[in-house]
Amino acid sequence: MNEIVIKAPAKINIGLNIINKREDGYHNLETLFYPVNLFDNIFIKPADSLKFSTDSDFLASENDNIILKAVRLLERESGKKINVAIHLEKIIPVGAGLGGGSSDGAAILKALNNSYLLSLTEDRLISLALELGSDVPFFIRSTPALASSRGEILTPVDFKIPSPVLIVNPGIHISTKWAFQNIIPGKWPTGLFELLKENHDIKSLKSGILNDFETICLEHYPELKNIKDKLYFYGADFALMSGSGSSFFGIFPSTDQAQAALKYFNQLNYFTFIHRENTTKDSI
Repeated sequence: MNEIVIKAPAKINIGLNIINKREDGYHNLETLFYPVNLFDNIFIKPADSLKFSTDSDFLASENDNIILKAVRLLERESGKKINVAIHLEKIIPVGAGLGGGSSDGAAILKALNNSYLLSLTEDRLISLALELGSDVPFFIRSTPALASSRGEILTPVDFKIPSPVLIVNPGIHISTKWAFQNIIPGKWPTGLFELLKENHDIKSLKSGILNDFETICLEHYPELKNIKDKLYFYGADFALMSGSGSSFFGIFPSTDQAQAALKYFNQLNYFTFIHRENTTKDSI
């Protein structure tokens, strides 16, 4: 095995409805996962033992991160020892609702399954991915999909966002565990899936497509409200928080408007990224 470089994409959530809390402690939800062309870079090469390094100070302090857990899952599943040195170049903000950690874990499952000829089927990889986290299965395929149950029941959909999407993260780390512990399930008259089946015009759906985590996150971090307000101020057709926060995204009618908003947020030293659908997606 030679050194390989893989790209792990981020995602945004087009709506996120928390239905109820389950007896097993998880929550039933419905959302539309949408991959974006923002990637972490992962470098893998042979080594005499399993090693992990990263340029992220936050992740470097973790003793048992999702990448190492993914390798151990494959070792358990295959009965093979996997000695590799993995370096993570962290581009996707941490604790941002963009699925960066989940994507990294899924990328490792796929890359090592291929490199070590483990012959695990895609369905088996999805099952292993669920052991790592509720949204990790989505990243095995990384195509737009409606998600239900914990987020692991996925239905691929033909859903495209042709307009530029500006992603903004203020550098606030929001714990997914904290968010789920404090969430109050929403009660919406029309489910997200029904809304999306009837109409793919995002602009007309901005009053109906919601993220149930926005309420508690904006209450706890009031500075987040300015992000959504400014996205609309600069002309976004649709703006919403992604996942359990703290990132927001705005879908703009033109690149010029998205760039104007980006310039504003850059002055605040926020992380920004513009996704364009015509950008080549080269995730593994």
